[in-house]
Amino acid sequence: MRVDTVYENATVWTGTSVTSALAVLHGRVVAVGDDAVSLSARSRVDLAGGFVVPGFHDAHNHMAWFGMGLDDVPLSDCRSVEEVYDAVAARAATLPPGSWVVGSGYDQNKLVGGHPDRHGLDRAAPGMLVRLKHTSGHMTVVNSAVLDQLDLAHVPVGGDVVLAADGSPTGLLREQAQLLLRPLTYPTPVSRVVRGLERASEQYLAEGITSVQEAGIGGGLVGETPAELAAYQEARDQGVLRVRSTVMVAASVLHDLPDGAGFGLDLGLRTGLGDEWLRIGPMKLFADGSLVGRTCAMHDPFDGEPGNRGYFQVPEESLTDTIRRAHDAGWQIATHAIGDRAITVVLDAYEAALAASPRTDHRHRIEHCGVLQPAELTRLASLGLIASPQGRFVNELGDGMRAALGESRVPWCYRLRSVLDAGCVLPASSDRPVVNGAPLLALADMVRRRTASGAPFAPEEALTPEQALRAYTYGSAYATFAERDLGTLEPGKLADFAVLSGSPLDESALDDLGVQGTAVGGELRYQAPS
Repeated sequence: MRVDTVYENATVWTGTSVTSALAVLHGRVVAVGDDAVSLSARSRVDLAGGFVVPGFHDAHNHMAWFGMGLDDVPLSDCRSVEEVYDAVAARAATLPPGSWVVGSGYDQNKLVGGHPDRHGLDRAAPGMLVRLKHTSGHMTVVNSAVLDQLDLAHVPVGGDVVLAADGSPTGLLREQAQLLLRPLTYPTPVSRVVRGLERASEQYLAEGITSVQEAGIGGGLVGETPAELAAYQEARDQGVLRVRSTVMVAASVLHDLPDGAGFGLDLGLRTGLGDEWLRIGPMKLFADGSLVGRTCAMHDPFDGEPGNRGYFQVPEESLTDTIRRAHDAGWQIATHAIGDRAITVVLDAYEAALAASPRTDHRHRIEHCGVLQPAELTRLASLGLIASPQGRFVNELGDGMRAALGESRVPWCYRLRSVLDAGCVLPASSDRPVVNGAPLLALADMVRRRTASGAPFAPEEALTPEQALRAYTYGSAYATFAERDLGTLEPGKLADFAVLSGSPLDESALDDLGVQGTAVGGELRYQAPS
């Protein structure tokens, strides 16, 4: 047999074994090790001793949001509210009067002075429209010029407009209250979404990411346009969607179908439609909000705020009903739940849906699964559910999470090892752009469990390097039924892989690793500059 390419002179971690080469035919692995080397090939590529791993698969990210946000004023490095205002003023000085100044990535937990407010933004950018997105995506601050255009008399259920001591709005819109901005900002033009996907693809390939799951399109808080799937199709047609994409569909765009055809999208579209490059994945549903923003639904109050237990984004009965209807219609379901109260309610809803309509291998998910009590972990495993936490959160957000929870609840927060020990398959993901989405950074965080300040954060939840690597490859592919084609480099699987400068199985080497090349379907789509 003559193959297309043999990649050799490497250490190849297939996901199940370590070997030295792999052979690719028509975009799939056909042989590994000596069997690959012995084959005739149209081309042979010397990987110069690189370490090959299956392509990283991000199980929960916001690709369009990240790509388009590269044009925003970057605020993640600001350490005081005055630095935020200075960054806004600097961008405003480059724009015509009346323009939008959009920033993203601020975290009040890291800012001296807390949240920015409308008065500070008014001073920083007079005559402009200002919108600053919190790093979590669960809140936004606007200036007075924007606030004056909003219908504050009709705040959607599941959100709030934060008020100052005198009863006036501060400019901070939390959770569903952000939808008040929709008349001014929505929908995003499809062409802009396509450009965002192109820019994100380029970044992902440079980091060894070959496949992703987009955590919500078409509606809700994270949707950019009702035609968002068309943007993905257009990006694919133009050749700029360069990583394989599974898209979660916002629950708000599902509806009852005629003739008893169930609950879903028009034409009866549901989970699984598509091909190796672009597929419809789970229905995405929001139960609650943010931990660092202190809006997620908790059994007990946030530390230092005896009156604040967070809240749900939709009524509990609506959440249960939507899960039941989507389950009955054959959807895989991915429900955002961070607070332990939200997780309890979501587990109740999944349990009731599965009892009423048993379904094997449903792979329903809890996105983030942020504060998971021991009894609920046992229940999650018994129901065959998938927890989808983000290992990188411990580093970038851990100090703020500890402040919100208090020390006694930290052991329940963003659990990894205990999810594996309970018998669950663990995926890995970033929730990018909430935090830096580079998988090599996340692998180190999953192994070390330290916050940005250097403090240990539930170190008993740390993974071994091999467990972390398996989560970012096989585990994440499993979370969307893609393990049939992805997640390992065994014969028959798609030839998606990353070439690293050293071994991610060696904890001491994690800080020095780089990506030398990334292949999708056996084609090297990224090679590091020499």
